[in-house]
Parts: sequence; structure tokens; C-alpha cells
Amino acid sequence: MPVKILMVCLGNICRSPLAEGILASKLPKEKFFVDSAGTGSWHIGHSPDKRSIATAQKNGLNITNQKGRQFSRTDFDTFDYIFVMDNSNYRDVIHLAQNETHKNKVQLILNSIFPDENVDVPDPYYGATNGFDSVYQMLDEACEIIAKKLISDHSE
Repeated sequence: MPVKILMVCLGNICRSPLAEGILASKLPKEKFFVDSAGTGSWHIGHSPDKRSIATAQKNGLNITNQKGRQFSRTDFDTFDYIFVMDNSNYRDVIHLAQNETHKNKVQLILNSIFPDENVDVPDPYYGATNGFDSVYQMLDEACEIIAKKLISDHSE
């Protein structure tokens, strides 16, 4: 059974689809499953933002088949690790946790780079186009660290 990782942002069209695509590209598919979700419901069933798709493609990743979905309480039981993009997402996800086991699955993604600093991945939705490139670079660096740790922790 693969190790399951969930990436979470607000709408599931900008940051978490990029994080899903980046991390999935760094992990062996037979051992790991990566998905993404949003804390809000506005973009259920929608493709990622065209700027996220373009940024991913520029970096050799195809995220066009992803579809937005909303985070739900059952995700705590489905996923082994839950990475959130910012402190607001963290509060929204933790609010749905029913026990300490659930809470312990949730981490801010940039804490992999900046331990215990609780740095947010900025939401590029309303910003300049190059905001997507900056977000990609941050997520790529974080996912590189996360992938190495996951592979190390789950090697038989």
C-alpha cells in the first residue's frame, strides 16, 4: 500500500496543485501517492489556474489532469502526511481534526526549509505572474527535502 501525501491550499488551483505535481515527480509512483485539496469549495472539479499549469509546464511537469476538490475530515484517515501552504490553511485543517493523531499529520510545507518558523507560501492568485515562479521555486526546494525524508523513512 503506497504512502499517501496530501497538499492543501485555499482553493486548490494555484499552490497545492503545483506542490502535488512537484512532489509526485520526485517520488517513486509505486510507493507513494500524492494528491491535493483546498480548504474552500469554490473550485471543486476545476483544473488548476492556467498560470500554475504554465509554470509547471515550463519546469517539465504536467498538472493539467488535476481537478480541484475540497479537504474533508475523511482525508485524515486516508492520508499519512498533510502539508499545508500557509497558517490560515493550517488552522482550517486542524479545526477539522478529531484527535491528536490527525493533528500530528499536518505540517506547514515550508517548515521543511525553515524549521518551526511557520513561514507561509504566498498565494500568487492576485499577484504578478512571476509570483507563480517564486512559489514554484519555494515548493520545489521544500519538496526536494520532503521527498528525501519520505524515501529514507519508507525504504524497506
